[in-house]
Amino acid sequence: MLSPLIKICGLSTAPTMEVALEVGVDLVGLVFFARSPRHVTHDEARQLAQQARGRAEIVALTVDVEDAALDALMKQVAPDRLQLHGRETPERVAAIKARTVRPVIKAIGLSTRSDLAQIQAYGDVADMILFDAKPPPQANLPGGNGVPFDWSLLSGLDLKVPFMLSGGLSLGNVETALRLTRAPGVDVSSGVESSPGRKDPDKIRAFVLAVRRAATSMAASPVTRADATLPREPR
Repeated sequence: MLSPLIKICGLSTAPTMEVALEVGVDLVGLVFFARSPRHVTHDEARQLAQQARGRAEIVALTVDVEDAALDALMKQVAPDRLQLHGRETPERVAAIKARTVRPVIKAIGLSTRSDLAQIQAYGDVADMILFDAKPPPQANLPGGNGVPFDWSLLSGLDLKVPFMLSGGLSLGNVETALRLTRAPGVDVSSGVESSPGRKDPDKIRAFVLAVRRAATSMAASPVTRADATLPREPR
């Protein structure tokens, strides 16, 4: 198994961004959702993006973003990729991809096997699928709630595009998650925080090390999923 892509989402300060970059994560996520404790303004995001540019892929997480806000985000921050974490339809995903000319990651919340019914339609238009835990009805956030879903739901899944695993990942469970899902990528947010929205440098380092150790220990195991990598934007 190739080492999975690693994405740290919800980075909001220069010091924690630097830690993520120094340990070599593949993608860094900036959250543009006012209700999230990880939300950053365009000015903050622009500085963080400048810090990360050329060192990791910059992913802008939005939730049901409208065109005017999307245009402003692209102009002021210029992310490498967009992560759509709301109720965007496949048609909206395709429209955003065409408007921004950027690869799009579509987040899909899972709770039961019936949630997988929508996968094919999104797989036809998104460049990557991110599987997250479906938030409970009373949740204020569409993701970043720190709760894993039943990873066995992904058993036998045949996708046309790469996917990332998210939802409650942490140092303590990421190896198990990778062994069960053979995910080509992992995305962590609350699992490397000391409190909501506050990234912990030591947890970031430990999580990245755990993912790499898991990949090494699984290298001799039979691969049940085709390894996939996220297409890179030309530099």
